[in-house]
Amino acid sequence: MNAATGSEAPLPGPPASAAVTDAGDGADVPRPALVRYALGSAGMGVYVTVPGLLLLYFLTDTLGVTPWLAGLALLVPKAVDIVLHPFVGSLSDRERARRGSRLRLLRAGCALAPAFVALFAVPGPVADRPWAAALWVAAWFVVANGLFAAYQVPYLATPTDMEIGYHGRTRVLSFRMVVLTVGILVGGALAPLLAGEGDSVGRYVVMAAVLGAFTVVFQYVGVGGVRDLLPARGPAGKTEDPHGPALAQVRDVLRGNRPFRVLVSCYLLVSTTTHLVLAGLPYYARHELDRPGFTTVLMAAFVAPALLTTPLWFRLSRTRGKQRCLLLCQGFFVAGALGLAAGKAAGLVVPVLCTLVLGVCFAGLQLFPFSMVPDTVRAADGDETGRTGAYTGVWTATEATGAAAGPYLYSAALALGGYASARAGEEVTQSGGAHTAILLGFTLLPALLMAAALAVQSRYRLDARFSAPR
Repeated sequence: MNAATGSEAPLPGPPASAAVTDAGDGADVPRPALVRYALGSAGMGVYVTVPGLLLLYFLTDTLGVTPWLAGLALLVPKAVDIVLHPFVGSLSDRERARRGSRLRLLRAGCALAPAFVALFAVPGPVADRPWAAALWVAAWFVVANGLFAAYQVPYLATPTDMEIGYHGRTRVLSFRMVVLTVGILVGGALAPLLAGEGDSVGRYVVMAAVLGAFTVVFQYVGVGGVRDLLPARGPAGKTEDPHGPALAQVRDVLRGNRPFRVLVSCYLLVSTTTHLVLAGLPYYARHELDRPGFTTVLMAAFVAPALLTTPLWFRLSRTRGKQRCLLLCQGFFVAGALGLAAGKAAGLVVPVLCTLVLGVCFAGLQLFPFSMVPDTVRAADGDETGRTGAYTGVWTATEATGAAAGPYLYSAALALGGYASARAGEEVTQSGGAHTAILLGFTLLPALLMAAALAVQSRYRLDARFSAPR
């Protein structure tokens, strides 16, 4: 039995040079370049938050789309991502082999902002027909997700491409996580304020234009950070892809790397859970707390703790290891989600405190899995990182799948409970079954999903090798 993987087959050991490299803690990484790299996550934070937080609510309570159709409009575009992200990862690896960098894809992804605005800019004649409005949103969601993948996949390959070790990768990702939190906070706090209570499409368009401008500025800063951290190397002199088609690479990295496979399986559940919580926030605030404007407060409570706790999680992981810290985050997330079931009966203090618990855990749920991906790549391939894009393509496809599955599961709960959709300005009284669906879908369902994630993550064994004293 292999102690690192928990399997019978031995895990290929890294070559000696990789072992030496892996001992570094990343302290010699230039801080200005690291900060510029991290700033690229501010724009990413806006995009991963706003559609997840408001798009389902925009469809059901502004455009009058029924919950099942609204959920489908968000699910289908993300299903495209399952194929798209690995393809972008393969393309990213070819770009690095041929040109010495992944910058061309990064720059292409900076065209995200116009597609983000178009997502909410539903023309009047289209908005009058719920099925046509759902189709409009779905189509532009595909375009926006494609542009986001062009940025996200090569951007997240950077820590693996760098010559840093176990703690160094966590350090780089901790900088990114702090800035990502700022982006999530900006998107999560400003978007509901700018969109109001969903009383018009026009307010959503203004919101998307403001946050789209914020996104593109920080995307370009992030491109400069990647360029500084990884100066372009000479092309490898190969014009073909040495690792085969994108889907074949997906099969290879999942079949040949058990720690990565376990990590991906766990993160699919984590991503589904966190995006379900985002999608349910506006409904919980409006229908269970009777405070529609409280979405901003709960969103801030969910995200803001990461600004303080991310450095603390990093320090704790240096003594306890990433795996133990991640399991701790998952366990407390389950408890916090169940605590939210008290609703308005416990006053506003209990929901806010429980959301703060979720926020503390959310910081670790983002920091540790992302910093463990390079660990799995290095353990399998050593210094040979020619397939980094393939790994990050699979990883971001997993995240995108969770981002679709979370809102879809919540929309399914709403549909089962008989939730009544509405057009902008309409007042609809929800049934008792709808209120039950809103509450249990926001509390019990994410608790069960995160408990399943904890069970899967407990099978991960690779961390023991990297965190062992040297």
